[in-house]
Amino acid sequence: MTITVDIDVMLARRKMSVGELADRIGITPANLAVLKNGRAKAVRFSTLAALCEVLDCQPGDLLRWEADGAEVADGAEQTQGE
Repeated sequence: MTITVDIDVMLARRKMSVGELADRIGITPANLAVLKNGRAKAVRFSTLAALCEVLDCQPGDLLRWEADGAEVADGAEQTQGE
């Protein structure tokens, strides 16, 4: 399972830069880049709430879940069954 971060999408919709967003939510641009690029291991609810407030969105607009290797798992099951 992978959580994909879509902050770039919301930044583009709001015509806002990473630096401006970082300033408005009170984190460094470097830390925002870690989150934005999907390298963060965790996110505080206070940070998520600040992102949603500034970007005027819901958490689901920023984060989405994707299954890892769904095709591989299906293909493996088919190979074993054949």
